[in-house]
Amino acid sequence: MDFSLNLGTLDEGKLRKIDENELYDVIVVGTGPAAVSAAIYAVRKGLTVGIIGLKIGGQVLDTNEIENIIGTPKTTGAKFAESLEKHMKEYEIAFKEGHLVKEIKEDGKDKVVITDDGKNYKTKTVIIATGAEWKNLNIPGEAEYTGKGVHYCSTCDGPFYKNLDVAVIGGGNSGVEAALDLAGIAKNITLIEYMPELKADKVLQDKLAERENVKIITNAATTEVTGTQFAENLKYLDRKTNEEHNLKIDGVFIEIGLAPKSGLVKDLVETNKIGEILINEYNMTNKKGIFAAGDVTEVKQKQIVVAVGEGAKAALGAFEYIIKEY
Repeated sequence: MDFSLNLGTLDEGKLRKIDENELYDVIVVGTGPAAVSAAIYAVRKGLTVGIIGLKIGGQVLDTNEIENIIGTPKTTGAKFAESLEKHMKEYEIAFKEGHLVKEIKEDGKDKVVITDDGKNYKTKTVIIATGAEWKNLNIPGEAEYTGKGVHYCSTCDGPFYKNLDVAVIGGGNSGVEAALDLAGIAKNITLIEYMPELKADKVLQDKLAERENVKIITNAATTEVTGTQFAENLKYLDRKTNEEHNLKIDGVFIEIGLAPKSGLVKDLVETNKIGEILINEYNMTNKKGIFAAGDVTEVKQKQIVVAVGEGAKAALGAFEYIIKEY
């Protein structure tokens, strides 16, 4: 199904259709905060810009309340996505919505971006801002209560659980760091790890051991989230005794890591062992003219405000590259 915008009938501001016959200065792949930031910063530098992706907002659309964007005390994922789109409409950006990029090829100094409908778009530079997705447990109740007691980011949503009881799933660095974040906010934290021992770095485990309001349960398989309007119970199985337990909770943080959406370029640019794209101080990859920004990269902090800044950096890097190379 083609979800492309009909720019002739919708109020799209200055947005225009992307054109196969044009050589763009920049094509941004993705439609999340990093991507929109990159597109706006690039066009403000006088570059011709195209942006391709499914829907403006990206992963933000799966977020309910947001309170950590500086200058915006409180908003929702949907409203923030609307503001991103409204801002983008202020500029003459070529937008292809409802489609994914399937391949990027090098054509001499230029690049060719190929979409899932077989269209080819030529550009001097590409900015990959496809984001990442939280790894799921895929247990009953997880999807049902996402945003209603089930969360994937302690930094984003932890403040909502002040003086309440929460569980953290995951004993790696992500899980232990989340438990440490929450220890100063929540009343009690129960950390549940599938393996017999925590996998986090020793320095993190030592810090966690100092927290009196953190209980650690290892060798446990989380099996289900239950509740009414919001999550209220977490079920887990003791893998040693095969006994099932029910834990009363106000919230659950599933912290088993992020999976970067880098499959598109895994054979084109250099990535680390978990698939994050490696970038330099200008946000350029090991391939000249290919940049990356946001959660798909090796940048440690996966936050909206960080992604916006990284998108701007990538656009400025692309501008400097074009000035020097073209």
